Amino acid sequence: MSTSRLDSQLAFILEIDKLKRILRQTPVTGPERRPENDAEHSWHLAMMAGLLAEYSPAPVDVGRVVRMVLVHDIVEIDAGDTFAYDAAAYADKEARELKAAERIFGMLPADQAAEVRALWDEFELAQTAESRFANALDRLQPLLLNSQTGGGSWATHRITRPMVLKRMEPVRLGAPALWPVVTAIVEDAYGRGWLGE
Repeated sequence: MSTSRLDSQLAFILEIDKLKRILRQTPVTGPERRPENDAEHSWHLAMMAGLLAEYSPAPVDVGRVVRMVLVHDIVEIDAGDTFAYDAAAYADKEARELKAAERIFGMLPADQAAEVRALWDEFELAQTAESRFANALDRLQPLLLNSQTGGGSWATHRITRPMVLKRMEPVRLGAPALWPVVTAIVEDAYGRGWLGE
């Protein structure tokens, strides 16, 4: 094994530790601290992938889904987290993330850089069964956390029921069996005053 190959791999491993610093809007359950960071979010999605794979409408390679959700937010080390309901921040989100993908994934040896980048691209395009399921999990997880924290970031940012339902559309496509869970949570949150109309 080439020392330079290992050096590149270790440099990447140390670089992605920075994902722990990227704070999201979504609160963690429990009063100890808020909010969650991107590394915690990615870990949570990886656990969900294994536990909820039976709800994908098509068979999925769970290992591929797990790798995809572990990779999907790495670009936020450079690009930052873009709050789901911040339309202005979405204007340049794609450009920021593409630039970050080039730099961060480019730290790896060429073969691994291509493999990791392909997983990230697949997630972003959401055209395969695995990527649609991964995107569904990425939308479901903050919904679950907001519902367990008195409305969480919804209440803080005065988010409305239609905004959340629109944001949750990937669940309808990637895990339609879970859509009734989404609508029940949204209606409950609306009933409690955590979501506006």
